[in-house]
This record gives sequence, C-alpha cells and structure tokens, in this order.
Amino acid sequence: MRTSQFSALIACAFAFLWSESSRAEQPNIVFIMADDLGYGDLGSYGGTTIATPNLDRLAAEGLRFTQAYSGGPVCTSARSVLMTGFHNGHTVARDNVPHYRTYLRDVDVTVAEVLKDAGYRCGGIGKWSLGDAGTEGRATAQGFDSWFGYLNQDHAHYYYPEYLDDDEGRLELKGNTDSRKHYSHDLFTEHALKFIRESKDAPFFFYGAYALPHFSARAEDPDGFTVPTTEPYTDRDWDPTSKKYAAMVHMLDRDVGKIIDLIDDLGLRENTLIVFTSDNGGHKTIHERFDTNGPLRGYKRDLTEGGIRVPFVASWRGTIPSGQASDAVFAFQDMLPTFAEMAGVAPPENLDGISVLSALKGDRLKNQQRHLYWDYGHCRGNQYAQAFRLADWKGIRSRKTGNVMELYDLATDIGEAKNLADAHPKIVQRIAKLMDEAVIPNPRYEVGTVYKGGAIWKKAK
Repeated sequence: MRTSQFSALIACAFAFLWSESSRAEQPNIVFIMADDLGYGDLGSYGGTTIATPNLDRLAAEGLRFTQAYSGGPVCTSARSVLMTGFHNGHTVARDNVPHYRTYLRDVDVTVAEVLKDAGYRCGGIGKWSLGDAGTEGRATAQGFDSWFGYLNQDHAHYYYPEYLDDDEGRLELKGNTDSRKHYSHDLFTEHALKFIRESKDAPFFFYGAYALPHFSARAEDPDGFTVPTTEPYTDRDWDPTSKKYAAMVHMLDRDVGKIIDLIDDLGLRENTLIVFTSDNGGHKTIHERFDTNGPLRGYKRDLTEGGIRVPFVASWRGTIPSGQASDAVFAFQDMLPTFAEMAGVAPPENLDGISVLSALKGDRLKNQQRHLYWDYGHCRGNQYAQAFRLADWKGIRSRKTGNVMELYDLATDIGEAKNLADAHPKIVQRIAKLMDEAVIPNPRYEVGTVYKGGAIWKKAK
C-alpha cells in the first residue's frame, strides 16, 4: 500500500472515530409541553388542589425555573417561537388566526431541522398547529422523522377524533366521536413510548406537545372538557368541570411519569435532558379553587405574567443539580440555540433566542438582564397588545387602553399590582422605543392591523 493511501485510510478512520465519539456525547432531548397548564397548577409551583407527584418528582430531581416564559400567550404563537427561535414580533405565526397563510414554509428553519442535520432522530406527538397535511408546514416537512397527532390547530379541540395525523398519512378512527373508544391522549403516550424505545441507540429529540388540559369543543360536552373518567376526583364535592380539569392534569402527570420511567429503564437518564413546561398560562374559566396561575395576574391571551410566564422544569441526571430553583430569565425562542449547542452545531444566524444551556445546568446566565418581547391580537384589531421585559422592568400597552403604557417592577411585584409608569417616564419611553423596533410586519397575515406607537403602522395585505 502506498504511503498516501495509508495516510488517507488513517485519516478516514480517525474521522469516523471522531464522528462516532461526537455522536455518543450528544445528549437526548425530551421536551414535553402541556396546553393551557397554569403556573400554579403543579405542586412544585405551590399548587395544593391537584396531585402532580411525577412532575413534582421531576422538579425534585432537577431545576425548577421561576422566570421562564412562553413565546406567546396562545397556542400557535408559542409553538412558532419554540420551533423557529424568533420572538413573537419576528416569528412566522404570531396568533391563533389566520391559520393557512401563517403556516411554516420551506424557507423556515425549525429546531427539528437543526437537530436532524446534527444526526438526531426527531419525533413528536400531539398538537402541531404550524401546517396541515399536504402543506410545507407539516411536521414531517419541518425536520420531524415521525409525527403523530393533530396537525391542524382546531382539530386538537377534539379528544375523541375521527382520525389522527400519522407521519404522512392518517390513523382512521371512524365512529370514534360517538363510540369514544380511542382517547387521543392515550394514543399519544403509546406513540411517545414507542418512539423513545425505537430511538434509544442514537441521539434523539422527542417533542411531546400534549393537548391536555386544553378544553374540548364537542357540543355534547357542555362542561368544556372531555375525559374518559374523572378519577381520582370523581368523589369530590366539585362541579363537573372542575373534576374533569383535575382529571386531565392527573392524566398528564401520570403519562409524563411513564416517559420518565421508560428513560430510566433504558438506562438513558444520564444522557437525556427532560424538560416539562406549558405553552401559555392557564385559562380564565378554570375554577378559582385551583388557583391555576398562582401569584400571577391574568390568564391565557393576556400579556400580563399570568398569560406568558409558565412552569418550566428541567432534569438531566448528573448534569443538572437537583432540588433547586432558578430565577434565570429566558423564553421559548432560546430553546433552538440551546439545543443546537447541546448537539454541537451552530444555530441559524440572527435569531432572537440565545443559548441558555448554562442556566439549564444550574449556572447564572451571562445575559440575565436581557430583553424579551411578546404581542397578541394581530388579526383582532383593537385587541392588539404588546409587552416588553427590560431587565426587571415589564411594560405593557394595548390599543384597548389607547396604547397607554403600564410599567411594573417584576423584582418586587410579580403580580403586577402597582403601575409605576408615572414615576419612571424615561423607562417608559425606552420600552416604547424598543417595542416599536421589535416588530417586523408579517405579510402572511390577511386581515387586521398592526399598531406601532398608537397609530396604524401597516395594514396587512
């Protein structure tokens, strides 16, 4: 063998070994997200009415974050921010409506695409919201090797559906609405466990976008929630809706426990980051007995803390310290660059998010005093509102109130009870300027108006 050939062979061998070693060091990523679960619903966040032993165990084994934020106050925007790494003023889908024009397209890059390019197998279950079957935005066209659940936002309102999207096809469940044989949440968990078992020998990313405890829109279920049973709360002296809500949270907790136990059984816990969170705050219709958002003001669709601050628990045995709380400030747009760093690859350029891997490992964020932005109501005219966090200052303005800025000091007023705008006009002016600069008009919106500084800025075409 010639020397050059031998050298080339050795180089290829080293490259192969380096590649295998690098891949072996890539941790698995499990990101589980509830739908409309409030900041105060979990025992680890002060909840006392509903038992959540598995999620509380996860918090005890990892870090409980007290200042983690969703990407938006409603389902679609939260998911779009999570997937793209852009905040609500830059991401593609910024509201729950309209659906089709704001779906992801081929040019959009998702966290699943980044991880897939890094060698990860990517699978998801539950509620996607960013592209229907046959569109460029469907999950399997956006980096996911496997997707089972609801692609369509509104389809996710039905817990006994007639079909579920299954990769590029459908699992037909004809007659299920009447027979109530197949509860979608149970099927999601079956597929979640199957995906993790099948992926155990290589790095994987699992996105569990559960629909619980979101309401059901079935007309024959006027209480608003469809569950196969209200156990273990059937005997409580509560109204039917409260029993159903508690049962939904119980099922969510139970099945997250199944996922954790499987990861333990497979011997993957030391090489797997497990995150549990919610897509936005709890809903205003949840009975006050649950105190769904705890000390926070407002609910889903609000830009007060109750609409966007969410429970966020992270566990990674041997890497993340256990039994602690962190006040690190971050949001969903930070997940893409964080997971890219974990995978050993560079994220797309010019994202709004930053890697918060140091915070997930229990260290202080280098950029703790960063800026965060949210908005809501692009297609609802006078409901358009904006929020901006500047260090501990939080500004909120909406067209409903004439775009008059409210200002809160979150370091001392987590419940946003005292408006300090009059006492700090310079801070108000600075936040107003930052708000104006945070939004780029989105041409994919067909209707509605976007407001900047109190005046019509751009009418979407």
